[in-house]
Amino acid sequence: EGSSYQDVLKTELAAGTAPDVFWIPGTDVADFAKRGLIMNLREMADATEGYSDDAFYPGPMFHLTFNPETGNTGEALWGLPRDVSTFALYLNLDLLAESGAPDPRELAANGEWNWDAFVEVASAIDALGDDIFGYGQNAWWGPYGYWLNAAGGGFFNEDRTACALDTPESLAGLEFEQRIYQEFDIAVPYGEDSEPPFLAGKVGMFQNGRWATPGVRASANFDWDVVELPDGPAGPSNWLFWGAYVVNANTEHPEEAWQLVQALTTAETQAKIAELGANIPSRVSQEALDAFLTFTPPANNQAFLNGLSRNPATEGPLWAGNWPEFDAVMGPAVTAVLNGEKSIDDFAATICDEANKTFDQ
Repeated sequence: EGSSYQDVLKTELAAGTAPDVFWIPGTDVADFAKRGLIMNLREMADATEGYSDDAFYPGPMFHLTFNPETGNTGEALWGLPRDVSTFALYLNLDLLAESGAPDPRELAANGEWNWDAFVEVASAIDALGDDIFGYGQNAWWGPYGYWLNAAGGGFFNEDRTACALDTPESLAGLEFEQRIYQEFDIAVPYGEDSEPPFLAGKVGMFQNGRWATPGVRASANFDWDVVELPDGPAGPSNWLFWGAYVVNANTEHPEEAWQLVQALTTAETQAKIAELGANIPSRVSQEALDAFLTFTPPANNQAFLNGLSRNPATEGPLWAGNWPEFDAVMGPAVTAVLNGEKSIDDFAATICDEANKTFDQ
């Protein structure tokens, strides 16, 4: 997933060479729908026996059924969610044991896994050597968004019609994350890919989604597991990530394309994909979740499922604005803060003036 993927899709759609069914991230649904690039499947879905929006998690379906003409959800259907994921911290248990720090899994089980405990554990691991880091994340909106969300802030106001990056809560979360890099100095330098050093055994806690599991299974030569993200000042938080199978608006085979989307999102198909390790089923099914728990390692798969119930913010498109443009404003500004190139006050003074230009006026 990346901007180049979406750009290639748009080029193929314009040229008439795109496939009838394809996948896009949840953040891009509004952009593709408003451009007329994907088909509204509502009429076909309503005529399909046994189909129900309620079979999938409500967060993604809120956005996938949103009608931009009326502002109501439940009136359209832009696709079906392929899968969902939450964040967890991938743990190097060998480094953790060597550091003598408390086990985050035990802290989480006792309700003691919070930001202070996180800093304690990360600092103990980081102290093991100059080439060892307590924590690592990668430079995109998901990881830093968690710190804002867990402080009670977020990217947008409640109805997602304006920037909220300059609220006291959002700034508190960003300031704490800045301290991780600039004051505590316990993390892989921001902007560097944290996955290779984690897989090399040099990072104690690596924040990533379920999609990182196959790589860790294949490459980690150390004992590892996962744990929930620590509770912030506003309590537990996470992201509900998702992407959707959608149908090319210019397909010559709409009925067959709709049938394929349904086939790709059956419980049976999702179970097979989940077994590969990269995905959590997007269907609300205890049977599917029970099966997911058996796909080890990691031993603590429950950490990913706990994220679904721990106040996750749902990845979603901007129906009232342009997400790619918003992200293009936000990302570099956040990077400058985390790298110590911009103060929190300077960030707060201008960020929403710029970001609000990406909303429909």
